[in-house]
Amino acid sequence: MTQHPFPDPDLAWAAFSRRDRSYDGRFVGAVTSTGIYCKPSCPARHPLRENVVFYADPASARAAGFRACLRCRPDEVGRDRIAVDKAVGLIAAAGERLSLDALAAAVGYAPHHFHRLFKRDTGVTPAAYARALRAGRAERALDEEESVTEAIYAAGYSGPSRFYAETAKRIGMTPSAWRDGGRGVTIRWAVADTLLGRMLLAATDKGICRLSFDEDEAALARRFPNASIVRDADGLDALLAGAVAAVAQPARAHDLPIDVSGTAFQEAVWRELGRIPPGETLSYAALAARAGRPGAARAAGTACGANQVAVLIPCHRARRGDGTLGGYAYGLPRKVTLLEREAKG
Repeated sequence: MTQHPFPDPDLAWAAFSRRDRSYDGRFVGAVTSTGIYCKPSCPARHPLRENVVFYADPASARAAGFRACLRCRPDEVGRDRIAVDKAVGLIAAAGERLSLDALAAAVGYAPHHFHRLFKRDTGVTPAAYARALRAGRAERALDEEESVTEAIYAAGYSGPSRFYAETAKRIGMTPSAWRDGGRGVTIRWAVADTLLGRMLLAATDKGICRLSFDEDEAALARRFPNASIVRDADGLDALLAGAVAAVAQPARAHDLPIDVSGTAFQEAVWRELGRIPPGETLSYAALAARAGRPGAARAAGTACGANQVAVLIPCHRARRGDGTLGGYAYGLPRKVTLLEREAKG
């Protein structure tokens, strides 16, 4: 039987060391001193690094002579992961909303148990995942269809009322405005000095829609050519103060309102960026895996590039697979500064 070692042992050890539950089912760690293999989140005391080898699946570990840990039961995780992957496919293929009961029955689990498994593996509930997929489809359809109504139905919504109900908080603009460069939307903007230089902040009534450096009103107008662009430093003073503080102390959590939206995968990448410990980095490949699409490193990089709110969504924590920091939309020195300040706390 062919054995399949895990292709990135450094990534595996990092996940194993922090008992990262999101990697359960993606690989197992086999301890040479005990002959036992475990899932990444196993609560048992960690062995020495030199005593651990990693395999892509339990079958490969068993073929190498290891046996399953009785405490974390790694063989059961594979079944859970397969069920979640199947459910993701069912949600993506569904023309209409699937109930939790129907989804759980289709993958062979009790609804309550599967709800917990799905959220553990993806970070969101099945219903939230489905909403994100529909919203992503709607955004693409709004660029392709002749009418807003056609776009709404093409995205899989049962009707306009359902679209508005589900996307009002996520998109922050009406469908027409989203597809037409912000038509009918007022975007207020202001600038402030930060330790990273001149910062531009723009916001709708929902929250911050753009936070950038080295940009001006002209750049903002190119992004939202049909919006009403209004300079309003006084009206944005609270948001500006919060954003300046976030730049100065990027390791601290912020509660600034954000009005941005992406595809389901982009939003999953952005969510995983926020889960990276401040001062640390993760490769695009690892981000893609955590976001549910192993092998989509290039798409994860594109998701980072699509981030509209620098620092608030910490795309500066992404790096290349070779360990180098790679690029940054606002210059590599700013990326280095952010990571250094995060590491200091």
